[in-house]
Amino acid sequence: MNRLFLVLLLIIHTSVFGQVKLARLFSDHVVLQRQKPIPVWGWTTAGEKVTVTLAGQTATAKADASGKWIVRINPLEAGGPHTLNVTAKSGTATVNDVLIGEVWLCSGQSNMEWPVSAAKNFAAEKQNADYPQVRHFRVDHEVTLQPEKDLKTGEWKIASSETVGGFTAIGFFFARELYQKLKIPVGILHSSWGGSQVEGWISKEAMLTDDGLKSYAQHLPQTWQDADLIMDSKLRKQLFKNASFTPSADDEKKYVGGAADFSHWQKTADPVGQWDWKGLMGFRGNGFMAKEITLPADIAAKQTVLSLSENDSPNEVYINGKLVSQGAVKGVKKITVPASIWKEGKNQLVIKLGNQVATSWFGPGFIGSANDLYIEVGGTKISLAKDWMLMPSFAEKHEYAHLMNNVGTSIYNAMIVPLIPFGIRGALWYQGESNAGRAYQYRRSFPLMINDWRKLWNDEFSFYWVQLSSFGQENDSNKGSNWGELREAQNMTLSLPKTGMAVSTDVGNPLDIHPTNKQDVAHRLATNALKLDYGQNIPYASPLYDKVQFEDGKAIVSFKNAENGLMVKDKYGYLKGFEIAGDDKVFYYAQAVIKGNTVVVSHPKVTKPASVRYAWSDAPEDANLYSTDGFPASGFRSDTWPGITVNSKFE
Repeated sequence: MNRLFLVLLLIIHTSVFGQVKLARLFSDHVVLQRQKPIPVWGWTTAGEKVTVTLAGQTATAKADASGKWIVRINPLEAGGPHTLNVTAKSGTATVNDVLIGEVWLCSGQSNMEWPVSAAKNFAAEKQNADYPQVRHFRVDHEVTLQPEKDLKTGEWKIASSETVGGFTAIGFFFARELYQKLKIPVGILHSSWGGSQVEGWISKEAMLTDDGLKSYAQHLPQTWQDADLIMDSKLRKQLFKNASFTPSADDEKKYVGGAADFSHWQKTADPVGQWDWKGLMGFRGNGFMAKEITLPADIAAKQTVLSLSENDSPNEVYINGKLVSQGAVKGVKKITVPASIWKEGKNQLVIKLGNQVATSWFGPGFIGSANDLYIEVGGTKISLAKDWMLMPSFAEKHEYAHLMNNVGTSIYNAMIVPLIPFGIRGALWYQGESNAGRAYQYRRSFPLMINDWRKLWNDEFSFYWVQLSSFGQENDSNKGSNWGELREAQNMTLSLPKTGMAVSTDVGNPLDIHPTNKQDVAHRLATNALKLDYGQNIPYASPLYDKVQFEDGKAIVSFKNAENGLMVKDKYGYLKGFEIAGDDKVFYYAQAVIKGNTVVVSHPKVTKPASVRYAWSDAPEDANLYSTDGFPASGFRSDTWPGITVNSKFE
């Protein structure tokens, strides 16, 4: 009986605490950071002694009350493969094919997440991807309200033509260049999430030290139910300018009545795609899509066919308050509209729909092509592909998907905490698009995050980022540019030690927020690392604004990182992208001439210049100033006049 009791006790003990295990990062094919102490950690029974061996070294630790243990192996030089062994009374764990080399954390939003398979010249890159000593670990998307102790998924993959398509393009091209130059293993630790804001990557403790984020951190939700209520309140405030207003069922009946007021609806130029990317982040439930259509009398009097992109939920289609279709249809929906339903002049088309069924993660909205949105009459198609309006149904049951921007700190909790204190040489960062509307606040939040991570790792590791590329309008300084202001915030963050930046405006795409040329961007990041971390004597940085001198009606601009000179890089041979203004703050595109390591800027209407700007636009396509080393100059402004984002705050 006593023996049976002891066996049962052992089974219970093992099931509660389990065998000794390693953190998920320590899996086969892992790359560990050379020349620094190597932290290795995991979990076992509380109080149990754990022994770790690697490359001829042995280290021991005792698990704490929570069962966690950690050892630190003395620094090793590049090499391998090695075997990592962990032994304890409760069992053993083994990691094979361990390399010692350089490890870089790659983080940010979609341009960091962008895979090699979607990068420029993938077919050729795939044939140049067999690098057994380059490895990649992807951290899967997750958000939590409290810090997680370990990752739930993930594995190290060896770079090859079969695997590289799923690697971060920026990270792989960076790692490949490092390997080609250094001939040592390189590990890419990839933790990014498309669309994420910087606030999601910052710890609560760091937020509490910042005047602009302290109040937010003090009121973080403790449950997802609380978080959803906050999201609902924010969305109602966004749409109705009043967080306490909730439309009733009777209010929402008016949406389809033929005389709806759309002034509070969310406008979108492109009606196809997830509502998450159209200003209605995370909403899941029924909603309404509307378009006002002006028709001449001859078309309004005829029978027509209304074509709609796919939404496979049960939906209702109303034209001028009349129900013309209801039910679920998979694929493009074609509706025969009898004569006299349309009217001469302005018409209201309103569709009540729900979450996509076959792709439930998608939420409400259309999938497919905007070309499937049209009215057809007599063989002629009238496109409905642009300018729709969206409105969630707040009166009916709804919820919120738990995505990257619902709650600040939540990505940090799930996708950064489990990585600490894994040894790294540094971090690469490509993010800012989702913070452009709060660019002024980014001056504080971005360096706050960098310092936060360094403090948590207890390591002032190198931190290099990509300055925002070109996307959107080529607006001038008189209109203002939030992307220009975000780039300025990134420039200002270079005041932190051991930082660097890759300027990328010249390889952007004004029509696509995801430019496919990741090779040049990764190369510019690699030059920072090769120079600053690995001591190679190479040019590595873009020209940056240093100072301006105003004299004789001209602005004489000096630059850092232009020791070898400046040049124009296009077929025209003259500088573009410079603007100049006087105290009236009215800017004019200016004549600009290179004089040695300076640029002289002038305009006949500005006799007493007070400010000069360069590439101050969301998409500065004309900007063509480079160093003779081949690096594009960063956009800048010499003034400190209030920008268009100065009053925008995270909440």
